[in-house]
Formats: sequence, structure tokens, C-alpha cells
Amino acid sequence: MRKIVSIVLILIAITAIIIYYPRDEERSMTPGASVDEALDSIIQKKLAMIDERGLDLCVSGKSLSSFGYDVRLDDKAKLLAPEDFLEDIMCCSVNEYPNGKIELDRSETELQFSSGDIQNIDDKKYVPISDHLAELGYVVTYDLVRGKVDFLNNDGGKYLPKAYDMREHDRVTPVRNQGAYGTCWAFASLGALESISLPMEENIYSVDHMSMNNGFSLDLSEGGEHTMSLAYLASWEGPVYEADDEYGDGETDPDLTAVKHLKEAIIIDNEEQDKIKSAIFKYGGIETSLYMEMSYGDFESEYYNKDTCSYYYDGEEKPNHDLVVVGWDDDYPKENFTPEPSCNGAYICKNSWGEEFGDKGYFYVSYADANICKKSIVYTKLTEPDNYDNIYQSDILGWVGQMGFDKDEAYFANVYTAESDEVLKAVSFYATGPNTNFSVYVVTDYEDMSSLNGGRRQIGKGETRYAGYYTVDITQDIELKKGQKYAIIVSVKTPGSERPIAIECDGGDRTANLDLTDGEGYVSLYGEVWYSAEESDTNVCLKAFTDDK
Repeated sequence: MRKIVSIVLILIAITAIIIYYPRDEERSMTPGASVDEALDSIIQKKLAMIDERGLDLCVSGKSLSSFGYDVRLDDKAKLLAPEDFLEDIMCCSVNEYPNGKIELDRSETELQFSSGDIQNIDDKKYVPISDHLAELGYVVTYDLVRGKVDFLNNDGGKYLPKAYDMREHDRVTPVRNQGAYGTCWAFASLGALESISLPMEENIYSVDHMSMNNGFSLDLSEGGEHTMSLAYLASWEGPVYEADDEYGDGETDPDLTAVKHLKEAIIIDNEEQDKIKSAIFKYGGIETSLYMEMSYGDFESEYYNKDTCSYYYDGEEKPNHDLVVVGWDDDYPKENFTPEPSCNGAYICKNSWGEEFGDKGYFYVSYADANICKKSIVYTKLTEPDNYDNIYQSDILGWVGQMGFDKDEAYFANVYTAESDEVLKAVSFYATGPNTNFSVYVVTDYEDMSSLNGGRRQIGKGETRYAGYYTVDITQDIELKKGQKYAIIVSVKTPGSERPIAIECDGGDRTANLDLTDGEGYVSLYGEVWYSAEESDTNVCLKAFTDDK
């Protein structure tokens, strides 16, 4: 294998000599130096240029330059891949352990890398994958002259195993008990959130704090939903640790600050099994809902088989209970369900009714269930609380409704005033549907609505595969002086939508705390004629993040 790699590198180097036309100092070779040394010198110079300018990363010929993946080449031209590329593009499950070990799973392949194998570059961990590409279902072509690497999938994209259980990979936190309260939504949200840091870091987050400090008007006896969880996390209200705000005592501490910051969450509409499985495999448990014909403390139902801990509902009732899906089994027998569905297969679900329920708190739900995974949320990016110093927002209640102009495209903007000398670092917003193309702009010297047209400059762009909450980091320094008004503008194109803008608005009794005085937002169809969001009784869901200068 090493001989083949050496031959490939020599051919690459010869191609570089022919195409690159090196300068005089690059053409010169030390008399008596071996051919290998000369070729290695050329390769090292080219690799240094690639390291400086960046690698043009492609998949099947399509460049991923706008997506920000930072794949590297080491000094032997071997590929080093970060976690986000391994998950998002190569469709691996990446599990990092406290001892520094990293496990890569793809289909039936399981690879182990020790801490000594991993390279740390700019506080980011890179896995050496060149010697394992075939096992991971890929071949790669190099063009060192142009600084280009192209990944080609050769296994038909079949990366999901027939069965997967997060419990077997140390990716779940302990089962908990909601008691008589209507807090299943918070248990499901935080159970899913906790899973994305495992097995590297186990944290138990406070359900009481999420249930009682989310900005909405509801008490512990009422149910909630994923949009409430998302608003609470995106607004930096939480999460906080369970040890600091324990469950079930009827008390909470509103002065606690978030111990993590959410950067991204994706929402999968309609039950598409491969997307659901992929999200679990790559990111963690997913929060979803189903109709439970039985209630807490009553484990008897015509749809529940206690002997096999399996559940299948085939009626028309709407969902009334949230839980976390942590795996699947395509061959789970349909005969285990009562009544019997038409097909084999089940999702493995973590409930919040204590370990007395089901298989120590877990149970199987048929793929054919009427409600399971019809809408699912998975939290994909969680950071330490010092990722940004400041948050600017006017949408504490988050994505309550949508607005637009009966077209799939629109512009929306929020105006903020810098509280000190700061540097703009990122913005966040909701994509209200899949395959949303977006562009981000800034106006640094905002005076009035006319500034939204003449003074904006583009600072980011991209595409989201799913609906969800997204944070866009800004790679250029945009300095803001204390008291300076600035505007963030986002344009979106969401196929199939007529109202692609997420807004905070009156959503009934639960949104009684809606505050329309805390923001200055605008909406537009083409970014030319603007309308005040607040005059339409809404706040635009668009946040800005800064660092103190």
C-alpha cells in the first residue's frame, strides 16, 4: 500500500513540475540530491501554499467552499478531517471519549483512533482518514497544483446500519421521571440536548429551569413544544445544570446563566426514515412526539404490549406526549406489537416515566405508528458559554409565526445599538423550510430605513438542508463603537414557502408576555421597499452576537 501511495505522490509531483512552472528558486535542486528529496521539496512547497490559501474541497466535483469545511493535508499529503465534515459530508457517527479516543462508525464499519492519532490544529481536532477511505465508502482524487481534493462516494451512500442503539455507544443520559407534571416536552428537549455531548461529556440539565424560565405563560401542569425549547436555548436563557435548579420543588432561580450556548438545531418535517436515522447516527437523540393512549402511572393500553415493551397506535388522535428517539431496528418483529402493524421495524425511544416503565425506561415504537417522527428536532451544535460575549435580540419567544409576501423569497432586518466598543462575530436566524438559500448583510452606520438599501455589504451566505435554527459566523472583523446603530439584514429563498420569515407574534394565551417595544425590525420582498415589523405587531427573529473589543 505504501509503495502505491509513493508512486501516486511521485506522479502528482511530476504533474506539478509540468503544470506549475516553478520559479527559478523552485526549479533549482541541490547537486547530488536524490530524486525523492527533490520531489519531496516540491510537494512541501505546494502543500505550504495550500495551507496558506486553503484547500478547494469538492464532493463529486461540486465545490463546498461556501460551507466552511476545513479539511487539511499533512506534510505527507494525507487527509485530516474535522468532526463536522466527517458527520455532515462523509455521514459518519463520530464519538469522542474523555481519554481522547475517537470512534468513527459508518454502515457496519467501526474505526478507533487513539489520542496520539488525532492532530490538534487551532483548537480543532482532525482525524487522519487517508488510510481508511475505502472502509468509509470513498475514493479521493488530488490536484495539488490547483489545491483541490475531490471526494467520490463508491458505496451508493449506504452508510446507515440496519440497527443502531445509542445506549451501546454511551450516548444517552439516565432515564428520568417527570411525575405528575406536564413537562415531557422539556425532558425530551433536554434529553436530546444532553446526548450530543456524549460520550465526551455527560451533563444533566434542569427541566425546572426550562419549564419556568422560558418567557411563555404556562405552568408545570401544562404541556409545551419544541419551539418553546428552541426559543429558551437560542435566547441564552439556558440550559443550566440540574444540580443548580432541581426538579419538582416548585421553585426556580431566574438569575442562573446558561452553561452552554446553542448554535444550531435542525427540524425534520414528515417521517422520512433515512433522515431520522441519519440525524440520530450523526448528531444525537431527536425530540419528537406521539399519541400515548395511556398516561403517566398507568401502563395499560390496548396499543402497548408490556411483555415486549412495544407500542403501536394506528388511530387519528393528535400527539400528546414528547420523548427522545435514540435508535432503531429495521428487523424488529411486527409480531411484537399489539395490534400488529403491516411491517417490521421500530424506533428505540427514551421516555420520561422512570425506569419502571418499559425496558428500564425505554420502549419500541413501530415505524408504522400514526404520529412518531412526523416532526422531529435534533440539536446539532452546542458550544461553551464564552463563544461570544454579547447577544442582541428582540425575539425571546422565538419562532411563533411566519410572515412574507406570498413568495418564497424575502428580506428581513433588525437594528441594534452597540452597548460598548465591540466586534460583530455572528448572526442567527430560523430557516422556516428545507433547502433555504440565504445571504447576510450588515449596515454599520445605520441612520434610518433608507440605510437598509444604500449602505449594506454582504458578510455571509450559504444554504441549509433543513428547517431549523442557524448561526452564521462572520470571518471578517466588523468593528462597532459604543452607541453606534447597526443593522443586520438577511435575505432568504425557501422553496415552497409563501411566508419564509420567522417572527415573534401573538400566539394566544401562552404568548401573553410578548414585548413589541424591545426591537426595531423591518421586512421587504426584494430588499428595496421596507416595512416596519413592529407596526405589524411582530418582532423579527434575527439575533446578533459580538465580542468586546
